[in-house]
Amino acid sequence: MHPRRALLYMPGDDWKKITKALTLGVDSICMDMEDGVAASRKAEARQTIAKALQELDFGASEKLARINAVGSGWEKDDMAAVLPYRPDGIVIPKLESSDQIQWAHDILAGAELSHGWPLNSIRMLVGVETAKGILNLKEIAAHPRLDAIIFGGEDFAASIGATRTPEAVELLYARQAVIVVCAAFGLQAIDIVTIDFKHPDRVRAEAEFGARLGYAGKQVIHPAQVGPVQSAFTPDEEAIAQARQIVATFEASQKEGRGAYALDGNMIDMPLLKNAQKVLARARLRE
Repeated sequence: MHPRRALLYMPGDDWKKITKALTLGVDSICMDMEDGVAASRKAEARQTIAKALQELDFGASEKLARINAVGSGWEKDDMAAVLPYRPDGIVIPKLESSDQIQWAHDILAGAELSHGWPLNSIRMLVGVETAKGILNLKEIAAHPRLDAIIFGGEDFAASIGATRTPEAVELLYARQAVIVVCAAFGLQAIDIVTIDFKHPDRVRAEAEFGARLGYAGKQVIHPAQVGPVQSAFTPDEEAIAQARQIVATFEASQKEGRGAYALDGNMIDMPLLKNAQKVLARARLRE
């Protein structure tokens, strides 16, 4: 699991945009067969993604493919088209039940066995984007194949009849529910899209808020969003120095037989140590 995921969507039928994505240094490149592709272009998207997986060097970027929703009628063809070329992971949108995860897991496991790949080596990320999906978060998150949950704010707002606002207060309950469940099950939580891609300050502010909530990354829909999002989810020098101090002093306190202890006026215990370790894991991305 990548310690930070700036997850950039590229229309799966657009070869030029996919190749452009390779130059951006983004954490994850998600080639889309769902919302980013017209119904009349689904077959073209499958072919283009298969070609990209065969021919392009994604470097350090994670290569993902987003299929159409389970039950759409396109999902089986989507899986069949891309799995032989071994993407790093499959993204399943609008997921609402554990049965839908199991359907995808069975297909992924079959591909892994038939090609001699390690079982569970193809990651699964799911989009939770509806009221029903939020209600079923616990059973969804329990599946052992799962790597991350992506919260789809726009679709969720539509599913409950909410009006989207710049402050996104109408999403806060569901947004936090995703974080809580991901933390409980050891999964990564990936935050909402900022649809206003022309204003980097708004992208940055929304990404920083998501990071403070506990998200590990954010969905990205335009190259201009990559830098601000990666910056927001990468600790600055002050945070890194503080985390290193906590780790070092905690180890010393343990050797002395002490539990919780004071540091710069704050009480340090195991939860703060774990948070410091997460900060340092993300800090390695700066190296």
